[in-house]
Amino acid sequence: MVATTVSSKSAETSRKKRIQSLEIRKISKAFPNIQALNDVSLDIRPGEILAFMGENGAGKSTLLKILNGDYQPDSGSILIDGQPVTFPNPHSAHKAGIRVIYQEPEIIPWVDVPENIWVGELPRNLGFVNRGKLNQRVRESLTEYGFENILPIDLMGNQLSSAQKQLVEIMRALKSGVSVLALDEPTSSLTDEEVTRLFTLVRKLRDEGVAIIYVSHRLNEIRRLCDRIAILRDGKLITLQPLSELTQSDIVRMMVGREISEVFRGDSRRTTRTVLEVKNLHSNWHRDISFHVNAGEIVGFSGLVGAGRTELAKVIFGAFPRTSGQVILEGKETNIRSPGEAIMKGIGFAPEDRKREGLILIRSVMENTSIAILRQLSRLSFLRGALERKVATSYVEKLRVVTPSVEQPVGKLSGGNQQKVVLARWLAAKPKVLILDEPTRGIDVGAKAEIYALLEELAKQDIAIIMISSELPEILGLADRIYVMQNGRITGELAREEATEEKVLALAMVDNLSVAGDAATS
Repeated sequence: MVATTVSSKSAETSRKKRIQSLEIRKISKAFPNIQALNDVSLDIRPGEILAFMGENGAGKSTLLKILNGDYQPDSGSILIDGQPVTFPNPHSAHKAGIRVIYQEPEIIPWVDVPENIWVGELPRNLGFVNRGKLNQRVRESLTEYGFENILPIDLMGNQLSSAQKQLVEIMRALKSGVSVLALDEPTSSLTDEEVTRLFTLVRKLRDEGVAIIYVSHRLNEIRRLCDRIAILRDGKLITLQPLSELTQSDIVRMMVGREISEVFRGDSRRTTRTVLEVKNLHSNWHRDISFHVNAGEIVGFSGLVGAGRTELAKVIFGAFPRTSGQVILEGKETNIRSPGEAIMKGIGFAPEDRKREGLILIRSVMENTSIAILRQLSRLSFLRGALERKVATSYVEKLRVVTPSVEQPVGKLSGGNQQKVVLARWLAAKPKVLILDEPTRGIDVGAKAEIYALLEELAKQDIAIIMISSELPEILGLADRIYVMQNGRITGELAREEATEEKVLALAMVDNLSVAGDAATS
């Protein structure tokens, strides 16, 4: 039986008839020094939501890219309705009815929503885009799926929120008659309300007979949404079975190859030497912010979306201005006006959006690791390459970064390994204060445990750590003290021993700041 390459003719067929079966047989794929996939076989069924789970680097993204035509397998085959097919490029996979929506949706910034959805297939009249027909098509589709009020069609691509960009990608797939829809970490930047809407859409598509592949590190989402689960580890398929047959402990054990009974810190560390103190800080986002962080202490910042936590981190780091107030570093008031000054004074910052703000994706692991300490690595204004390589290699090994070499572009690493490179940079810089904004977002259970252990190690080195996290178990398990924010103000402070989810949420949602103290102690 000869594998066929999907053509434009077969694309018309795929729109009339959905795929009835999709099989992956003995797929293997290797990169230099890494066996990304090793003899993986599984089936994807219409009307089912199949979870893909595994640690970063387990092979999930590689498998999706093979399904999407971005990569070609070294061996093995893909069968659609029993017939072998090959996808030399994403366009051919799309024609067959397979769409993969990655974490960074492909949106054209300078065109509106209808043109983004129908890009490449715009209805025309005498050579001109038929705007009336185009807008009517999009309105009908959005109304059918209940998103007419969520996605205004007059918005340009660069005006869309993360959730709206994702919806544009999904609508783009639906108008082409998608049979298999893969979502890669779709909720990583969504609010709870947006997650609920996404789940409603995904279930509707499943009920219509679409096969859904759902990639996520969030076990609660997987358990709420998915029917079966495929767990990958080190490029191999560990299990493929109904989700109802596995406990959460089973899933974690299969993902990481070991039991994780406890990943958080032990007793709270009591320290008295204050490294960073903020007094009565005001900015465009904040009112009267005061807090302190001691040496060797992990201080958590919790709050709902829009509370001002990320903006506070950027004000301290010099990326955003403050209008008044004091920032005191090791007992001396300081006026930090730029991130460069912050780094020079011993403050490090790992931002929430590591791809846009934390890394230079086209640069190597080595360059991203050394960028904060180039002066220390230079002599007479010349960078000592051998020393740079030595430093980068030592931290890559220490943090167990999965990469073929330190010359590998960091953009080609998995999300968890990219985050490790960000942390390697600050380990090398040895900061006095390290600010971490959502340090484990989009990272699997095993990599989280490694990062938690790393934070413990940094605290033992007397680094003052500020950790912003939206995951309450993470905040409660790691922080010595917790500051809770709402609408640009700190509504309360909780010691580790007294903090509970109920108290944190009460402070995060309190309507009247005058009753914040009562909410914390109730």
